[in-house]
Amino acid sequence: MIRFEQVSKRFQGAAVPALREVSFSVEEGGIFGMLGHNGAGKSTALGVLLGLVHPDQGEAWIGGVSVQRAREAALREVGAIFESPRFYDYLTGWENLMLLTAYSGFRDEALARETVAWAGLEGAIDRRVSGYSQGMRQRLAFAQALLPRPRVLLLDEPTNGLDPDGIIEVRHRIGDLRDRYGMTVILCSHLLTEVERVCDRVLILRQGRKVYEGPCRGEEEGPRIHRLECSPEDWERVRALLPALAIPIAGPWRIAIPPDRDAAEILAMLVESGIRVRQFHRESGTLESLYEEAGR
Repeated sequence: MIRFEQVSKRFQGAAVPALREVSFSVEEGGIFGMLGHNGAGKSTALGVLLGLVHPDQGEAWIGGVSVQRAREAALREVGAIFESPRFYDYLTGWENLMLLTAYSGFRDEALARETVAWAGLEGAIDRRVSGYSQGMRQRLAFAQALLPRPRVLLLDEPTNGLDPDGIIEVRHRIGDLRDRYGMTVILCSHLLTEVERVCDRVLILRQGRKVYEGPCRGEEEGPRIHRLECSPEDWERVRALLPALAIPIAGPWRIAIPPDRDAAEILAMLVESGIRVRQFHRESGTLESLYEEAGR
């Protein structure tokens, strides 16, 4: 459904590129996370997908259509929340929706009312936006992005300004959009827990470079990373013992246990060798551990 091919972008006057030969793909019906620190290139990548940022090289495709060569056709069935949503404060929420969606020729009031209810704005939609909280503006942006109902939804920090109940609600509703309507969703965020709970796959960016693309729960085949806590002296002994056990070091206080080895067996061998183990637990399988490993 979405392809991003060798995209690079350096903004005028910037010391380093915002994106450096980044490629990724998203299957139809997938929920795909973009994760990274502030300035990692997440919003620039979304801007390229929306045709708002022109890459120095590379190309983005949506539904087999190039955004750079046929932007209108590529974005025909795309909805988005990009950067800070802006509305006409002197108009009501409903008037804003009707005005902004009219640009695409939208005229289905029943669907609009259904979407307003989905966004949790029924009680405020006829009030002026000047009285909206940041969370209510975010809900209105969500409703606008879903009118008319798109095949692809691009979300840049969609839970900004929402209270904990609102964040949980958005999380569930993103999954509902995929399950009920088959939407393909890209979620751009710096919140590890939100991405892990919502997304199937994730792209991790650091300083404009792709450092990881794959399952966001670390369930792929490969070594299982375990954290081993002991004294510094015992850790040096562990480092000396592991080569004989064919167990690699995965970083400070971490060992990588191959899929065909039993973690309990390795722990028993270390204890029998006199290592005083304080804690021993698996770290792989979490997005946080993937993010830490990708940054090394």
